[in-house]
Amino acid sequence: MKIAVVAAGAVGGYFGARLAAAGHDVTFIARGAHLDAIRRDGLKVESTLGNLHLTNAKATDDATTVGPVDVVLFAVKLWDTEAAGQAMLPLVGPDTRVITLQNGVDSVERLAPIIGDAAAIGGATYVVSNVPTPGTIRHTGAIAKIRCGRLDRRPDAVLARYVYEIMAAKIDITLSDDMWLDLWKKFALLSGTSGATASTRQPLGVIRDDPDMRVLLQRLMQETVTVGRAAGVPFTDDIAAELDRSIAGFPPTMRASMANDLDAGNRLELDWLAGKVVALGRKYSLATPTQDAVYAILKPFRMGRTK
Repeated sequence: MKIAVVAAGAVGGYFGARLAAAGHDVTFIARGAHLDAIRRDGLKVESTLGNLHLTNAKATDDATTVGPVDVVLFAVKLWDTEAAGQAMLPLVGPDTRVITLQNGVDSVERLAPIIGDAAAIGGATYVVSNVPTPGTIRHTGAIAKIRCGRLDRRPDAVLARYVYEIMAAKIDITLSDDMWLDLWKKFALLSGTSGATASTRQPLGVIRDDPDMRVLLQRLMQETVTVGRAAGVPFTDDIAAELDRSIAGFPPTMRASMANDLDAGNRLELDWLAGKVVALGRKYSLATPTQDAVYAILKPFRMGRTK
């Protein structure tokens, strides 16, 4: 397949590198020092599932030089969604599928008006990775999986064929029969881990082992589930236990990407995580006191470090 990764950060870079190593024609859309390093030294992946080094990785900052592709792995920060969507239009042809691997729950509805309903595919990824230095992706833990599918649940033979090809590259990917629910499960998990690890400045293992911080984490997830149910998400009665099992499966060193961005002084996805839960709570007249507190605590840092 011909694949483009927009952009080649911790998530997109990891899965794109695996696909390139399996023989697919992958182009990484990147910028700045990361792009320079990939062009100069290739793309490196340090992973518990196996290291790799793409010495001849194809990388560019200009989608017009790539042309239409089969699959776009869309993994930009949430505030860049619309701008990146416009910039990647040269990648989108009649059979292109853009799999959103972002945080949050509204990527598809934001992208579809730009790239078309047929191309916009929901996705949820479970992977703990970061970019320790330009040109390097570091993956920790034993999990690296993707769930994807159409939010309207329509059959899509083109997408199914692409998912089969990705699976053949030994990537843990599943075609979901209820992507809306899967997106919200991921969102409930992430709204908890991002809020807890960023506001406490502690890794997940410390939070899990401390009774007070563990309650904080659980309340963050429960408030997200509550507003999700009000929005029509069909969570089952055992969702709390399912989320706890997921939390138990993460490595103790895990820190959500928002906590890493906070430490680095970068802009935060706060408004699309805790802020989204707070906004939905107000919309449906539901109390979200724990998410309110996280949003207020982190709000001074939401635009990154200031001089």
